[in-house]
Formats: sequence, structure tokens, C-alpha cells
Amino acid sequence: MRNTRPSFAEGKQECAAIGKAAAPCEKPGGKEGRASVGNRRIRQCWFALRHGAEVLRDLDFRLAKGGFYFLTGPSGAGKTSLLQLLYLARRPTRGRIQLFDQDLTDAPRDVLPDFRRRIGVVFQDFRLIRHLSAFDNVALPLRIAGRSDAEVEGPVREMLAWVGLADRASARPPTLSGGEQQRVAIARAVISQPELLVADEPTGNVDADMATRLLHLFTALNRLGTTIVVATHDVSLIARTPGARLMRLEKGSMADPTGILRNPPTEVRGR
Repeated sequence: MRNTRPSFAEGKQECAAIGKAAAPCEKPGGKEGRASVGNRRIRQCWFALRHGAEVLRDLDFRLAKGGFYFLTGPSGAGKTSLLQLLYLARRPTRGRIQLFDQDLTDAPRDVLPDFRRRIGVVFQDFRLIRHLSAFDNVALPLRIAGRSDAEVEGPVREMLAWVGLADRASARPPTLSGGEQQRVAIARAVISQPELLVADEPTGNVDADMATRLLHLFTALNRLGTTIVVATHDVSLIARTPGARLMRLEKGSMADPTGILRNPPTEVRGR
């Protein structure tokens, strides 16, 4: 993490104070698409194929640095595929992707891990490491970044307490409920204060009170400068997040009637 950023604890205090605790895309026979995540903003435009059929098409949008976005749409609209492209798990079949001032569309696979470490991901199926405890799953990003045990202990304990799992730190994923696993996955995704957080239905397995608490956690992280993209069907989350923008996928295409996704502010201010 960069020393210029506030501590996560400061972000949590801020959170508690508010509520406790791009060029045209390539088309068949058309122009080349372009997507970028630069120093001050994210511009993204992707295409993907699944079993020979287009899942995402004609996408052209930018995300302001420090923005909070909810990605919505009916089942099968392509939300998960879009998130996979965003966290570099897949490549576009047409168009360009730029992240962190780099065009990564054709980047060699061996350079991608460095960029992925700047992205936090909450998977819909959790993807916890079964033989590691909840503590060690959450600590994994910090250890990969080279943190010592002394530097890991406090933040991980604090994060587990924040998501209500202080007493489950030594439990392994097979012994945790679905909701508990989801909270571990969220804690792991945010522990390193990523520059970009991508979450696929992060509150789908928790009760309303915990969903609110997790939303506060995302809000705190966003206030520290992280760009947040949350795919969800829960309209109540959207209603409880003032200032968040709505992205809607319909049959693989992005609805943007006002043009705000194509031309957002360079950076979200006033946090």
C-alpha cells in the first residue's frame, strides 16, 4: 500500500461516523474498442464469447476513480463475465483494456499477477482455500505482499471482528456456513486496501443486518479512494448508498441513457 493513503482504521472510523461500526468499442466490421484504468480514472470496454455466442457486446464506459458503482441486470445478462474481465480473469475477444495506465489486452500472463494484486475480488462462490483457517485466508493477500507475521496479526484480527467472525478465526471453510464463508471472502478482498474492488453478489448469503454492516465496510473503503463495483440484485443496497451510480446490463449491452458512464467525472471528489 502507498504511504499517502489513510489507514484502514481511519476509514472505519469515518464509516462509523456515518452509520456505525474512451473511444468507441469495436463492432463487427467497425472500430476498435478501448478500455482503460489510468492513474485517475477507469475506462473499460470489453467483449467476451462463451460457447461461440457473444456474452458482452458494444460496451463503452468509464469508471471515475474513487467511484461507487452497482452493476445490475437480469440473470444471464453477463454481469459475472463483465466482472471477470475487470479483474483480469478473462480477455476480450475484441476491443482494448487498460488498467493502471497499462494496456493489458495482450499482456503476457506472467505480468498479470502484479496488476491483480491491486484488485480485490469477492467471488460469488467464495473461493476460499479449504485447508487454511479463516484467519489465514484473510491474511493471504498481506502475506503475498510480503508482510511479516507481526504486521499481519492486528489487521486480520480487526477485520475478522468487523465482519463478526472474531470467534471463528481458526475455523476452516468446510466448517463455516455459507454466510460465514462469504464474510471471510469479503474480509480477504478488502484487507489490503485495493485500488479497485470487484464484488459479485457479496451480500447474497447474509442477513439484512450483516448486509448493512458490509455495505458500511465498502463505503469506508471507498472513502479511502478505492473504486468499488458491486454486482447485485438487492435494490435496497443501492437505495442506501447515496452517490453510487447504477450500471445495468441487458442482453450483454450496457444501458447508459444519460451518457454518464461514457463521460464520468475524472475523479470522485468530496469524500
